[in-house]
Amino acid sequence: MRAEIDAVRVAGTPDGPVPVVLLSVEEQSDVLPIFVGIDEARSIAHGIDAIDIGRPMTHDLTLDIIEELGGRVDRVVVSELRESTYIADLHLNTPREDVVVDARPSDSLAMAARTNAPVEVSEIVFEEGREAPEEFADLQDIREVLG
Repeated sequence: MRAEIDAVRVAGTPDGPVPVVLLSVEEQSDVLPIFVGIDEARSIAHGIDAIDIGRPMTHDLTLDIIEELGGRVDRVVVSELRESTYIADLHLNTPREDVVVDARPSDSLAMAARTNAPVEVSEIVFEEGREAPEEFADLQDIREVLG
């Protein structure tokens, strides 16, 4: 199922901020929430906004390495939900062959945000994790929290 990063929000909890990436899926009213770390949420937001902070972050560096070796990010697939943990596949085109790299969804989404690579979600994963967007409407955008 074709998806896109709809928002990166943050819930305030007594233990600190808890970021969540909301993926919207074509022709669906619900979203797929994926909880990520604060650094990953910041990186995804920077990728969406095409913010250059001067020095490359880890995701920028990884993308630079892929491109210097002649590759490119083809797409990201959130492929599985295993014991409450989302699994993603980073599909790369390289000069030798196309490869699929096991990656955390947060890292994969940060790469997709920087390259405008398509994001996909398997139908079974979406069905298992879907939630109404209203559940997240009161959460702050990550940009508001980070300033």
